[in-house]
Amino acid sequence: MVVAAGVTGFLVLGGDKDDRDEKDARAGSPSQATPASPGAAPDDGDDSERGTDNGLKPTIKGWHVVVNPRWGTAFDVPPEWEVQNPGSAIAYEDNETGKPLMTMSAPAYLKPTWCVTDDDKDGRSEDHELAAVGTKGAKGAKNTDQVAVNQVAWWVYAAYTQPDKKSFTSDEKAQPYTTASGIKGSIARAESRNTPQRGKCASDGKAITFGFKNAAGDYVAWSLYGARGVKDEIPEETVMKILSTVRTHGEATES
Repeated sequence: MVVAAGVTGFLVLGGDKDDRDEKDARAGSPSQATPASPGAAPDDGDDSERGTDNGLKPTIKGWHVVVNPRWGTAFDVPPEWEVQNPGSAIAYEDNETGKPLMTMSAPAYLKPTWCVTDDDKDGRSEDHELAAVGTKGAKGAKNTDQVAVNQVAWWVYAAYTQPDKKSFTSDEKAQPYTTASGIKGSIARAESRNTPQRGKCASDGKAITFGFKNAAGDYVAWSLYGARGVKDEIPEETVMKILSTVRTHGEATES
């Protein structure tokens, strides 16, 4: 169990689902609380094409493949990213109630110990990743626009601004997007400015969500979030390059 500023990494053993209904996400949704204009996100060694231990070849030479068998998806990340076990997940909790806010499974992290602190002085160090990416279900969604718009704001709120819902903006309308493999869907963005959070590792954040359908016809959300306005901020070019590799893979074990 790794706890990091309200985020918990854990193995998915079947008890916790990462496909909370869209109607639940919309109830009190940060995207509804702060509808805003699109947020503009600011402005790689290994020659092996084997990818990670999944044995799949990446579509970009030297990158690693991230596979989520639950949702039948795959995408590539640069070699400096750490790909987690397909059975793992990342989950953000409400800082006050401890209830889950957002989860996604089979993630990959960019600098998982980018910042380490013990702000609450409880003797346990808290790791803050520079960025993370993964996929989750979107049960109950009616279209890919809804998937993208309803989920993206939650990542910025959960990771960077909670409990404040006024220091970030998110897209009210999604934009069409097609990956290099031909997967059509919708993207939406969110970002924060002047977050009221305090502490050594506090920063503003940004996120992008791509809503699409997997091979089974189920709605899925691919999301990437990361610290914004920091020295090592993930560049927009890299974000979009990772997104371009999203594709379906195999038969999803969940629907």
